[in-house]
Amino acid sequence: MLSLKFSEGGLIPVIVQDKETHEVLMMAYANEEAVNLTQSTGFAHYYSRSRKKLWKKGEESGHFQKVERILVDLR
Repeated sequence: MLSLKFSEGGLIPVIVQDKETHEVLMMAYANEEAVNLTQSTGFAHYYSRSRKKLWKKGEESGHFQKVERILVDLR
């Protein structure tokens, strides 16, 4: 299990990079439930601050994000 430090609001910032090019694709936020879903399903889940709900990347657009690995910046 990942050891993460969530903000007082229960969120952490998430940076998504392309596996091959390392290009940054997006920055989003995740809560503990989104992190757990990402780990258990292998697909990226985030928390929408504006809609105040979880979302799976690709549910509406069809552009799903398969997670190859999760790295944590412990600084």
